[in-house]
Amino acid sequence: MKYSKLGSSGLEVSRICLGTMTWGRQNNQAEADEQIEHALSVGINFFDTAEMYAVPPTADTYGTTETIIGDWLARNPERRSEMIIATKIAGPGLSWVRNGGPITGKAIIESVDNSLKRLQTDYIDLYQLHWPNRTSPHFGKHAPNFFRFSDINAAEHEAQMLDILRGVGECVKAGKIRHFGLSDDTTWGINTYLKLSAQHELPRLVSIQNEFGPLHTKDWPFLVENCVHEEVAYLPWSPLAGGMLSGKYANGAVPEGTRWSISNPASLHRNTPTAHEAIAAYAEVAKKHGYTPSQLALAWCDQVDGVTSTIIGATSMAQLKENIAAFDMPLSDDALADFMAVWRKYPMPF
Repeated sequence: MKYSKLGSSGLEVSRICLGTMTWGRQNNQAEADEQIEHALSVGINFFDTAEMYAVPPTADTYGTTETIIGDWLARNPERRSEMIIATKIAGPGLSWVRNGGPITGKAIIESVDNSLKRLQTDYIDLYQLHWPNRTSPHFGKHAPNFFRFSDINAAEHEAQMLDILRGVGECVKAGKIRHFGLSDDTTWGINTYLKLSAQHELPRLVSIQNEFGPLHTKDWPFLVENCVHEEVAYLPWSPLAGGMLSGKYANGAVPEGTRWSISNPASLHRNTPTAHEAIAAYAEVAKKHGYTPSQLALAWCDQVDGVTSTIIGATSMAQLKENIAAFDMPLSDDALADFMAVWRKYPMPF
């Protein structure tokens, strides 16, 4: 297993981060246990969860993924030191989470305590904001003028961000969290937090996780460049575009037990005709060069300059092992050339 530095934190994280959002909905405790133990056995030390999980998010499944991880930790306390655990506080908009209200310093302190109880641990290695209080260009909102940046009151949001940082600072002082990160944010968000932490001697941002993969490369190059030069770890989530790049949804298929079988595919922003054309083209490249479609996508993501650790997820051990193997399958020059030929044809299919 290869490792990278998590931004300015000093932590060394595996190039693979095991995402856990299916645990508690598509995976039960025993299956999660098996995934954790296999991940640790191959050197994965980085695990990502959130208070909001499992997904799709509901009031009934809120907190269940953290609870599942906590159950394993309670039975294996001696292995806590092998794990770097990242979790997240949900942003505004979910009625069953703080009445849908925004993230505040007070909410940070309360939510950290609640996550610690569910995780059955004394500290969280990386605590992240799942999405910002303001609207950000993620989840299909990145088309020009989908919303107006000019309508955002920057001073108001900067004040909220300072309040959040102060809550983070209280938790760091108390030893409840070690480091602070973002998710689904922007270059302005990164740099504003960095500025505020420097001005007020508060914890420094060490990472951001955003959607990134062959079908969705909008963070390259500008946000990724910013991360590299500011020592902010870049953590791609959904590199397989919600499983689409595996090819399992080709030709309208919706296999039983998949995420689309418990969601409405028509409502998913990734589910476009152009995306399916791109997926078919990538599948041909994968076949030519001896990869599964998932492995091709993950191997490509791992070699992108600036990527620190790629977040993968799986609902079966077979999927997990297939995906992990991709990180020991670097792309040849020919494979990369064929891959990029497809990318140039379909640079932003959703």
